[in-house]
Amino acid sequence: MAERAQYEELARQLSAVGAVKRDMGRILPPDCPAGSAAALTLIGRHGDMRMSKLAELLAVDMSVTSRHVAHVAARGWIERLPDPADKRSRILRLTPAGVDQLAELSRRTTHLFAERLSDWTDDEVGQLIRLMGRLRDSFGDCRSTPVRLPAPMAEQPATTATAPASAATAPPTP
Repeated sequence: MAERAQYEELARQLSAVGAVKRDMGRILPPDCPAGSAAALTLIGRHGDMRMSKLAELLAVDMSVTSRHVAHVAARGWIERLPDPADKRSRILRLTPAGVDQLAELSRRTTHLFAERLSDWTDDEVGQLIRLMGRLRDSFGDCRSTPVRLPAPMAEQPATTATAPASAATAPPTP
């Protein structure tokens, strides 16, 4: 098992992923904010679905999902069709324009990663993908499982600490 200092460093590194996500947000087309991009991506990946399923996949409230759906529908990227199993519900489906928009989002994201990771080997990129997938698997499907706080880690003996106390307790940097 890793030592406490390693977990603290991991927390700092993961909080820095916010910078990567912000950079990804900057490359989105002006008419396609991050929430809309996420909705399109999930519909593209999982196929036609009800809005409740999209809300679950996005891990957001139905009202937030409804705003994202309204935004992408207004741009003609999805259509809302009657659900044959329940006429009160709607099925969300990508339109040809939505498929095109999704391809553009993919092109932009691929270009950003190719540019930023140009000094990485293919093996290093593959390792990152595998490890991030494994990390996500270790946390399970956090969208549908109740939040449970982890048990506190046992304190390390004071004699093994090499960093000043302020560094060991500093919050992760964004």
